[in-house]
Amino acid sequence: MLTLEKFEEAAEAVSKVTSETKLVYSEYFSDQTGNKVYLKPENMQYTGAYKVRGAYYKISTLSEEERAKGLITASAGNHAQGVAYAAKKFGAKAVVVMPTTTPLMKVNRTKSYGAEVVLYGDVYDEACEYAYKLAEEHGYTFIHPFNDLTVATGQGTIAMEIVKELPTVDYILCPIGGGGLCTGVSTLAKLLNPNIKVIGVEPAGANCMQESVRQGHVVTLPRVNTIADGTAVKTPGDLLLPYIQANVDEIITVEDTELIVAFLDLVENHKMVAENSGLLTVAALKHLDVKNKKVVSIISGGNMDVITMSSVVQHGLIQRDRIFTVSVLLPDKPGALVNVSTIIAKMQGNVIKLEHNQFVSINRNDAVELRITMEAFGTDHKNEIVKALEESGYRPKVVKQKGIYQGA
Repeated sequence: MLTLEKFEEAAEAVSKVTSETKLVYSEYFSDQTGNKVYLKPENMQYTGAYKVRGAYYKISTLSEEERAKGLITASAGNHAQGVAYAAKKFGAKAVVVMPTTTPLMKVNRTKSYGAEVVLYGDVYDEACEYAYKLAEEHGYTFIHPFNDLTVATGQGTIAMEIVKELPTVDYILCPIGGGGLCTGVSTLAKLLNPNIKVIGVEPAGANCMQESVRQGHVVTLPRVNTIADGTAVKTPGDLLLPYIQANVDEIITVEDTELIVAFLDLVENHKMVAENSGLLTVAALKHLDVKNKKVVSIISGGNMDVITMSSVVQHGLIQRDRIFTVSVLLPDKPGALVNVSTIIAKMQGNVIKLEHNQFVSINRNDAVELRITMEAFGTDHKNEIVKALEESGYRPKVVKQKGIYQGA
């Protein structure tokens, strides 16, 4: 079913609802990797992600009767918005089942397109099972977020745009959740140029497609654990696995901690916000063992709520030693704090938080604990500040910062 003719038909259809996401050359990532790196910013779509492509194309192929029944889907957010928006364009009712863990912004945006939202289950798979139940009860037409070859054809139109703009592309990095995007992109890329290498990228905590390819059949993971909620899928599409096996050259995984660093890199160097799933291909760039190649990273989405964003920024700064905490013991007498502050100021550290614990020792005159959280320029600067405190006799101890994004 995934033919060049169908991809061309899909490209014409989705052009009615998509923005032109021109490739963005990244000098920063090119310097970091030794390749020529381009970003395909699907986070700039009106719905904030590529998903509108597959949703709109799928709905465009339905009969009037199928649309009149009402449409239903399950999604962690981006497909939900794509279906809601596309359904609105066709004047059809849309019901979307979303996991209870879905970020509030994605829920509200889906509702804003006129869809009825039902929150159910902790992960996508549980929401999907409930959506099938509702479809059977009410006679809705189900629009699967990935395990549908028509949907995958719509997603694959991204590859056509990439090749048209950069005919000499060597590598395309594509995120994998259930596999719809990577199936479409890899199949069309190989149809247009068999020499293009397509690399699928999954979160290490939700690598269902990698395991399925490795074992030669669809594998259901016992659990998923990743901050990349858009790709937190236990079971990949069984209709898609043969296409992934035939057209994807390699599947690699990245850790959640790598996504946090990738977020900072993208924001600071491109002033661009991408959600955790959309960052997979950026984090994967350093895993490519190639040089002097033209590489395109598909930024699949940018629907990140501000609370998640603030947490990612904070933990990213901690990971890069741009925020750190030290504990020092000092006598509880006037001037002690000034002495420590003076040392830090001379080293150009910026204090942002102080915690004074008088109960660390029975003898307060002997020692109280002072925890100092401060900003630094990075690991080298942090080590210089710690060394300066050591040389002044304070015996500082670096306090490990723990949080939800560091496995604590």
